[in-house]
Amino acid sequence: MNPAIESFFDDVTATFTHVVFEAPGSPAIIIDPVLDYDPKSGRTRPISADAVVEFVQANSLSVEWILETHAHADHVTAALYLQGRVGGRTAIGENIRAVQSAFRDVFNLGDTFPTDGSQFDRLLVDAEEIGFGNLVCRAMAVPGHTPACMAYVVGDAIFVGDTMFMPDVGTARCDFPGGSAATLYRSIRKILACPPQTRLFMCHDYPTTGRAVSAFTTVADERRDNIHVHDGVTEAQFVAMRQARDAKLPMPVLILPSIQINIRAGRMPEPEDNGVSYLKIPLNQL
Repeated sequence: MNPAIESFFDDVTATFTHVVFEAPGSPAIIIDPVLDYDPKSGRTRPISADAVVEFVQANSLSVEWILETHAHADHVTAALYLQGRVGGRTAIGENIRAVQSAFRDVFNLGDTFPTDGSQFDRLLVDAEEIGFGNLVCRAMAVPGHTPACMAYVVGDAIFVGDTMFMPDVGTARCDFPGGSAATLYRSIRKILACPPQTRLFMCHDYPTTGRAVSAFTTVADERRDNIHVHDGVTEAQFVAMRQARDAKLPMPVLILPSIQINIRAGRMPEPEDNGVSYLKIPLNQL
C-alpha cells in the first residue's frame, strides 16, 4: 500500500518534515520535525512544529512514531515537543550511539551523558520494520553522511534523509565525525537500485536556479540527472569530488546548538541551579 504524504518546508533551515499516513483518521508517522531556533537570542519556538500539529489534528491522525533520519547538524528536532502535543514514540538508527560517543567528547559531556541511545524510545536496525495501521515502514541503513543515517521505506516512497538532494543540488557532505564519502556512495547506490518510479522524499532542498522548492523526486530522475552521482559516476570519482568539495564547506550555522539537543532526542541539557538550560560552545574543535 502506498502512503499519503504531507510535507512541510521550513524556510530558515531548508528542511522538510513529512507526515506519512493512509487516510484521514488513520495512524501516522512524522519524519524529521523542526523546532525553530534563533541563534542570536538562543530562543526556541514551535512555529514549524505547530503547523504539523495543526495538520495532524485537522485530519484526526494518531501519531505512532516520530522518526529521525539522523542527528541533524542544521536544525533542532521538535520530536520531544511533538510527543507532548500529539504523542508517538521516537526512533533513530542504532548507530546514533557512535554519534553520541563522538560528540560527548567534543562537548565534554562526561560520564553523566549516556551514549547507549537510551534517550530515544527505540533504536532501529537495518531492514527492521515498524507498522502503523495498514502501512509498514522499513528502516534502510544509509551511512556516510553520519554513521547513524537511516532512510525509511513506506510503500513506493523512500525518505532519504541527508544522503542525496534534488538532482541539481547533488549529495550530502561527509566530513562530520564518522562520515565517509565511499560509504555514502554505496548507500546512495543502494537507494538508486530501487525501482525507477520510486519516490524519493528529501530532507532538504536548496534550489540552485529559479525553480520552486520540491519535496521529492524519483529514482529515475536521480540516476539520470544528479550532478554528483548520476549513472556512470564511479566510487573513486565520487569520493574525490566529495572530499574536495567538503574541504571548502563552512560548518552549518546551527551545528553546535542542534547536535547537543538532537543527540538527546530533543531534550535540552539539564537546567542549572537557576533553572536555565545552557548550551556549550567548544572553541577550535570543529
